[in-house]
Amino acid sequence: MPFKRSSAKRQAPPGRAFPRAILPTNRVWRRSLPSSRHTDRLGRTIGSVLEGGESLALSGALGAGKTVLVRGIAAGLGAPPDAVSSPTFVLLHEYRGRLPLAHLDLYRLGSRKEAETIGLEDYLSGATVVAVEWADKAPGILPDDRLEMELRHQTVQSRSIRFTATGPSSVALLARIKHSTMLRNRRSPSRRPRRKLKGNSSR
Repeated sequence: MPFKRSSAKRQAPPGRAFPRAILPTNRVWRRSLPSSRHTDRLGRTIGSVLEGGESLALSGALGAGKTVLVRGIAAGLGAPPDAVSSPTFVLLHEYRGRLPLAHLDLYRLGSRKEAETIGLEDYLSGATVVAVEWADKAPGILPDDRLEMELRHQTVQSRSIRFTATGPSSVALLARIKHSTMLRNRRSPSRRPRRKLKGNSSR
């Protein structure tokens, strides 16, 4: 008698949960951002290594720094950072720099169907970089190959960010971001406070 595969879903033993899938280290990267200045600096690094056609999916609570990060990305692309604001009411802003940047905010959208009326597909070809805030509100609106960036509050001033690359293009982009960040850190080492010398400081 041939063996029949059960169609029932596998369940974890009582009181235990299955471990979460572990992604390869080249697909995930976490960073601590002590201040908005560090968020802006990271955005500039991202913008400087973009090659065109990338999709960036940003998520995080209100005030987590999504717009600050996009402002840095625009600056890294050579667009005026002061022109960048959250497109909550306009839904989509376009900025021109070394590469065109389409900046979307899905916070006030009620459904994915409503998101599809924006015309995002018009920006998903060619050299345009697409950055979407609140991308988690419309899963599937961006290409399968995208760089996801989740920002979280740590303290009043500090944030953390988790990058997740979902395909070969975003894996390559994440590698460029990590390499550029490493080079910048080497050029600008953290300054250590000087020790005060004992004795008469007027000498």
